Amino acid sequence: MGRSRSSSCSIVSMLLVVTLIMVMVKESCSTGREFTARNNKEANTIDYADALTKSILFFEGQRSGKLPGNQRMTWRKDSALNDGSLIGVDLSGGYYDAGDNLKFNFPMAFTTTILAWSILEFGQLMGSDLQYAMDAVKWSTDYFIKCTNNPDVIYVQVGEPYSDHGCWDRPEDMDTDRMAYAINTTRPGSEVSAEMAAALAASSIVFKSSDPVYSKTLLDRATLVFNFANTYQGNYNDCLKPFVCPFYCDWSGFLDELAWGALWLYKATHQPSYLDILTMNIKKMKSTNYIAYAHEFGWDNKDAGINVLATIELLLNGSSLSNDGEEYRLHADQFVCGILPENPTSVNYSQGGMMHKKAGSNTQVAGAISFITLVYAVHLDKAQQAIQCPDGTQVTPQRMVAIAKSQVDYILGNNPLGMSYMVGYGNKFPTRIHHRASSMPSLDQHPEQMHCKDGTPYFETSNPNPNLLIGAVVGGPDMNDQFADARVEFTASEPTTYINAPLTGLFAYFAHNT
Repeated sequence: MGRSRSSSCSIVSMLLVVTLIMVMVKESCSTGREFTARNNKEANTIDYADALTKSILFFEGQRSGKLPGNQRMTWRKDSALNDGSLIGVDLSGGYYDAGDNLKFNFPMAFTTTILAWSILEFGQLMGSDLQYAMDAVKWSTDYFIKCTNNPDVIYVQVGEPYSDHGCWDRPEDMDTDRMAYAINTTRPGSEVSAEMAAALAASSIVFKSSDPVYSKTLLDRATLVFNFANTYQGNYNDCLKPFVCPFYCDWSGFLDELAWGALWLYKATHQPSYLDILTMNIKKMKSTNYIAYAHEFGWDNKDAGINVLATIELLLNGSSLSNDGEEYRLHADQFVCGILPENPTSVNYSQGGMMHKKAGSNTQVAGAISFITLVYAVHLDKAQQAIQCPDGTQVTPQRMVAIAKSQVDYILGNNPLGMSYMVGYGNKFPTRIHHRASSMPSLDQHPEQMHCKDGTPYFETSNPNPNLLIGAVVGGPDMNDQFADARVEFTASEPTTYINAPLTGLFAYFAHNT
């Protein structure tokens, strides 16, 4: 969690020295100005409902494949329609993970799991945005179905990363290598397949009432994919390292994903066998790195999420987790105690109040940790319980909500720079984000083919991006609360799907609970 994402450090052959200037964008540079109309009326007013709408809209800007008729981010067009054709399968669809044109299933699956969890917890607060949130989930799960049609082969990535990062081109007419990469029974990848199973299982619960047939399809596939992950155990770094590292290496091992996937399968099926698998993998984790990672949560480490989700299950259903329940609760509580601003032990706080871990895209730290803190707080409040920290500090659910809210408010503008880190939200936000499609003329503006290096001038310019990727939350400021609004500074200026996913649930809650 919080590691620097090395997705674009080789995009051009030169490094630039740029003068970083924070500017206020004019609506005339936007092709999505209809979504920027609802801005904050006062500098200190946070419009969480607006942020929710835009956060969900962002996912439309990340879509790959044939776009639907109700596509609202209209400057984006169809792209990568032939993905998978090199090996005779249809792998069109899914999401580009960030500012490049690659589809990495490991972070995409985590994004989907968290979006689904957000809907399960706060969907009733999303109003008219709920259907769009469900559409965002389905865009992933439809793609995961394609990736798992062969029971012995799971496709986990499309696009050769070094070819992609060597170019700056639009997804609509990119001409880079679109090779598909897979795991199988002899070259396994339990972390990515178990996370895909978790995403499918969580999503099956989302659609259980509105589309029971699709829900069953997702659950059936989740079962098969998880069985694959659990039966053919191994780390996908071992077989795909040149293509997944250093971009999305699995640094923490696959045991946490097996436990996480089993827990979501249990929530979807209530079959006790999944609790047995959960318990078995937790025991294995305890003998390795479990304590070291117990405070982590993100696309790589699921440890804190496991403890919070298992404790919620314990609060909801009593003794269903048998003798392990107290241990999950202990670790979940320790996770919360470790992020208290007055004495943080698992995070650092900037002078302005933002959570940080290791150097990298820091908003993913604040968003993911705040999301599970909020979800845990809501369920503790319903159970009329609080947390007792080892030093005697009592942490109420209300305090936990306040911590989560402080991070959301920071991201949306309550920070030393007085700027929002969400594109299109507020009057001051990043305008030169590290994102190929956003930074280059759209097909509407420039219908002629653009090749690999044709986009380099758009990468190098200090002009604002011509297309607003509305709702995109970028990596954000450094530990000194300073922000580099420049494409070359990708850890600061690049958005990712897994930054937005947990924030979506947070925005929904605070839109109705302030």
